[in-house]
Amino acid sequence: MNLTPIPCRIAPKQMNRIWGRRWLDPLFASEEELAEPVGEVWLTGEDCRFADGPYAGKALGAAWKEMPAKWKGSNLEKEQTFPILAKFLFTDLKLSVQVHPDDAYAARHEGGARGKTEMWYVVRSWQDAEVFVGVEPGVDSRVLRASLSDGTIETRLHRIPVNEGDTIYVPAGTVHTIGAGLVLCEIQETSDLTYRLHDYGRTDADGQPRELHVDKALAVARFGQSMAGKTVPATLSRGPVELSYLLACRHFATERWRFVEPVNLSGSKSHFDLLIFLEGAGDVVMGGNRRKFDHGEIWFVPAECGKFRLEPAADTTLLCSYVPELGEVPERMAKQGLRPRQVGGFLYE
Repeated sequence: MNLTPIPCRIAPKQMNRIWGRRWLDPLFASEEELAEPVGEVWLTGEDCRFADGPYAGKALGAAWKEMPAKWKGSNLEKEQTFPILAKFLFTDLKLSVQVHPDDAYAARHEGGARGKTEMWYVVRSWQDAEVFVGVEPGVDSRVLRASLSDGTIETRLHRIPVNEGDTIYVPAGTVHTIGAGLVLCEIQETSDLTYRLHDYGRTDADGQPRELHVDKALAVARFGQSMAGKTVPATLSRGPVELSYLLACRHFATERWRFVEPVNLSGSKSHFDLLIFLEGAGDVVMGGNRRKFDHGEIWFVPAECGKFRLEPAADTTLLCSYVPELGEVPERMAKQGLRPRQVGGFLYE
């Protein structure tokens, strides 16, 4: 197999969810209503398959186990599983009130699994869109448990109105829910561990109440002061790109790029990059090879990928996500002219 590192597209996988939508615009156009509501479109799930390149047809989880360091990156060579799960979320109803464990709890109680720290980028929002992230001051485990009995749990959570372009940080242990009328891009640790506290009385396909995990949720929930909530991005120009640093933590970093002129790129040596196209279309050009990109797609850029170019046919917006060396971020940002106060708006150490 020729394993020359080149950008490769990964095919998404739709996941039915009770709170999802039957239309997936603006990312996936369809002339017909979906038969079942789709809530999540997984972009880098272990079962998602490469659409082209040397690993074409192979599931990401299996391909990752075979990848050499020049694909993974020098800092990720020993990672046993793909470290970032990227998704699109489409909400027609509220999600359950829930919380995710951190890595230490998941390792002890969930068979060595990863915990789940995540971020949301708001791709589209309709009127009065909102999320609830973290508990209000003075709320503790006892108060939160009591609110489950009398149906007042939302009043115990911090409500955040959201608009297109907002970024929300949700570290593990944060009690949260997502409201209706949103299209989000979620970047998270590769984990599907969710402990439900409250589900608005919904039932499953068999008419049974959906499972709750109250004791586990309260065991991992964090109370008091929290870093969760909206980030304060820092924006600068880098060549033809308007670049916004949205969030950086030890699990992932995410940037937003906006451009209308061609952009010259190459791999990052220490880590792979994920390019998630939100708007626009055009060509990925490498050597004599030209392939189309479109909105709603994700492309995997290997660490030692050679020079390539994005040639947009229209205004293009994408998210670039990767696993950072967090200690290097402040120095790198300072070299780009950002002040410590600006970096503090999106860096979570």
